[in-house]
Amino acid sequence: MSAAAHDNHGAGHGSLGSYAIGFVLSIILTAIPFYMVMDGGFTRHATILTMVILGLVQVVVHLVCFLHMNMSSEGRWNVMAFIFTVIVILLVVGLSLWIIFSADGLMMPMVN
Repeated sequence: MSAAAHDNHGAGHGSLGSYAIGFVLSIILTAIPFYMVMDGGFTRHATILTMVILGLVQVVVHLVCFLHMNMSSEGRWNVMAFIFTVIVILLVVGLSLWIIFSADGLMMPMVN
């Protein structure tokens, strides 16, 4: 087979090391909130805040280690497509919630 048959058109594939680092970080970022919930010794506010922050960090770890999102010349279009997708999802969810709460407020009977 020629070299062109194996060309992946600029798509970056990670090494075994990057996958292993991503896997270990994912386990750690999952285990910390799990321990906080199971232990019960932390305040509710601290537990929820830690879960949200470590969840966001885990999303970034997955994007970088497993989906190979980076700002290189090859990956820039993938990042732009991802940002566009996030914006569309936020608009759809946010505007849907706005419509639901507005409709709920308009349909509630007035109590005297």
